[in-house]
Amino acid sequence: MINTIYTNIKLSHFRFKMPTELIASKPSRQKEESKLMVVDRAARTVEHKKFRNLLDYFDDGDLLITNNTKVFPSRLRGIKEKTNAAIVVTLIRELNPENMLWDVVVEPARKIRIGNKLYFGENEALVAEVIDNTTSRGRTIRFLYDGTHDELIRAIRNIGQPPLPDELLQIRDIAPSDTNDYQTIYAKVDGGIAAPTAGLHFTKEMLTRLEIKGVKRLELTLHAGLGNFRDIEVEDLSKHRPDSEQMSISQEVCDEINAAKQAGRKICSVGTTTMKALETAVTIKGKVAPFEGWSNKFIFPPYDFSIADMMITNFHHPMSPQFIMVCTFADIDLMQEAYQAAKEAKYKWGTYGDAMLIV
Repeated sequence: MINTIYTNIKLSHFRFKMPTELIASKPSRQKEESKLMVVDRAARTVEHKKFRNLLDYFDDGDLLITNNTKVFPSRLRGIKEKTNAAIVVTLIRELNPENMLWDVVVEPARKIRIGNKLYFGENEALVAEVIDNTTSRGRTIRFLYDGTHDELIRAIRNIGQPPLPDELLQIRDIAPSDTNDYQTIYAKVDGGIAAPTAGLHFTKEMLTRLEIKGVKRLELTLHAGLGNFRDIEVEDLSKHRPDSEQMSISQEVCDEINAAKQAGRKICSVGTTTMKALETAVTIKGKVAPFEGWSNKFIFPPYDFSIADMMITNFHHPMSPQFIMVCTFADIDLMQEAYQAAKEAKYKWGTYGDAMLIV
């Protein structure tokens, strides 16, 4: 085990000063030229590379595991009936397609009550009624729509925007380019509310060069939710209860992962969502098994990872589930040193920021 053994781990162990001036407002248009920090867990070293140098860390037969979730345009701008107060509704989960019921988050939520009608789009193209309160910001709504379910989904797509995280919305408004930018090039399964941002660095050319080198890319699905952006509110991490996220991993993918592991091939997880899915699917024998369902796995120290030897990730917020996971995979002290080096070298932070490879 490479990780330092820590006891009595608390949320405050993962605090650092966030360099808000380094948050990337948009992605690099030359993705392969973006910065790549390489953190070696065994040697405890930090190197500064370019993302195109990623190929140097793979050999013939290694695996690259990616999350093929596709971000749904789930952010709806609207107004509340009578007052015409502006609201933003983020669709979280479809509860009942037949009855057009959805779990949502509403901003601002204080005056959105059961029975209120909400109007979206030009000429009130979509109307929904609030039928339940779920949390302080959460509501269950029913779309009052005369068409079919497929027609409703098309209407939502026409009106909806990509659900960019607050870190970006505090810098700028959503742009038309975000529809493509906030999506990996291999996204295919609708349902994500947050993009698996580590995968945003890949281009078709990069994937082709990896394939030519003999690296095989496998896909699983984990639909990242808003819990990725929600603050952890307990100091004792064992008491944190994350949101559940829908995931799927097939028998074929499991067989290839287990065979590569048995053969001693390197396995690289692209992002924290992929890592979460892999660790959710691990059996007591240390292999991955097919999984179709929901994961509420929260990884924090001490924890032994079973599958991935390498991990590609971005630079995350302090005390976030993502930062806690990468610290668990590497080491808290080593990761704090790496993040300090990233600040000094002016790496770009956040969703559209630079990348890190942990080996």
